Amino acid sequence: MLGRTAMPRYGMVIDLDRCVGCGACVLACETEWQTPPDTRRRDWVTEIPAQGTFPNVERAVYVGLCNHCDRPSCLSACPTGATYQDDAGRVLVDEALCIGCGYCVHACPYHARFFNPVKQKVDKCTFCAPLVDRGIAPACTRTCIADARIFGDLEDPASDVHRLAYLEGAARLETPQVAIGPNVYYRGSPAKFDLILRHHPPDPERTGPPPAGSIWQRVLRPAMFAVLGLTFLGQAVAFFSQLVQGEKFGRFEPPPDEPDDALPEPLPASRPEEQ
Repeated sequence: MLGRTAMPRYGMVIDLDRCVGCGACVLACETEWQTPPDTRRRDWVTEIPAQGTFPNVERAVYVGLCNHCDRPSCLSACPTGATYQDDAGRVLVDEALCIGCGYCVHACPYHARFFNPVKQKVDKCTFCAPLVDRGIAPACTRTCIADARIFGDLEDPASDVHRLAYLEGAARLETPQVAIGPNVYYRGSPAKFDLILRHHPPDPERTGPPPAGSIWQRVLRPAMFAVLGLTFLGQAVAFFSQLVQGEKFGRFEPPPDEPDDALPEPLPASRPEEQ
């Protein structure tokens, strides 16, 4: 069972020295969430070939997934609000609101989002939120044969993930161009981390929606809301104008050129019948 603070903020540490690149975590994720074959996965394991010359040779395995960033660029790219960040810091997708436009996919510098052709929605790692909320660890961490994935509450001083991230110097996969606070950390050989950062850096060209989406967000959407606002304002003015003149409603007035004696005689007041 997972321990948690009153307001948890979840994160993960990848131990590069322990990971053997077997991919069991990827298969566990696919099985748990039934991601369709031949699509971008929720997480992935990519081997980086050995670099250098003997005896100074190093290889690394890049274990990637959604980083559930502190300042996720995908949030502002979503035109419907389907992408959101919950109180535990997890970046999630409300499938009821997702229209599958893919703007958020383009806005992830870690390439951690993909279009699910079965759901016709955007898909991604959720840190196994439905399981974690029931006190069950994510599928990938439970399956890792080398215990190379450490998951927990970053705000809990007693947790391993807090110790590794804040006290033992685990590193974030960031660059000066892209520093949005990823909450997946990497520990182990600095040479391995440098290899990953060199071969798989966050993409500075993928921190916002595509050009069409930018035009929609910066120009068309504000213009649309302005037009809608003016429309509602006009309706409100017309409505209140009618309220101000409401005393005239239901009262017959003769045309300006018609004499008053053209009005019909009023009906006599009814009197109770005499007994």
